[in-house]
Amino acid sequence: MDSIFGLLKLRVKRGINLAVRDLGSSDPYVVITMGNQKLKTRVVKKNCNPVWNEELTLSITDLNAPINVTVFDKDTFTVDDKMGEASIDIRPYIASLKMGLQNLPKGCVVSRVQPSQNNYLADESCIVWDDGKFLQDMILKLRNVESGEVVIQIEWISLPGCRGLETEGTS
Repeated sequence: MDSIFGLLKLRVKRGINLAVRDLGSSDPYVVITMGNQKLKTRVVKKNCNPVWNEELTLSITDLNAPINVTVFDKDTFTVDDKMGEASIDIRPYIASLKMGLQNLPKGCVVSRVQPSQNNYLADESCIVWDDGKFLQDMILKLRNVESGEVVIQIEWISLPGCRGLETEGTS
């Protein structure tokens, strides 16, 4: 447990305008990888705008490691087709957590992350205080594909016995 900072809950909400890989549609699912951890959502049949609304949880051992998001089309008789990929940089989110802010008004925006060449954001992503926790909603633009975005929300979970995050001003 000494090597774990905490857990990161990822809510894989939905896909938007995903690429067609079968006859007129696709059977998409999302694979999340970080280091040697690999998590998957369920497959949504025949839908290029799938709704997963699934929670996946990663153990965070490296605050600088990217979280890779890959969308696949489930195929029955052949290898699943890749439908694009993106990456989540949790460093801006971790920086907001480390500010040590608490008891903010519900919905208070703590930080804003702008889309850039260095991230996969399709639009501005806000880190928001919501009932005792920081949430970050993001729309990730998939790369290496003709179209598609994935909507994800992240939330930090502190665990007793883990390293945890040091807030600014503490040592």
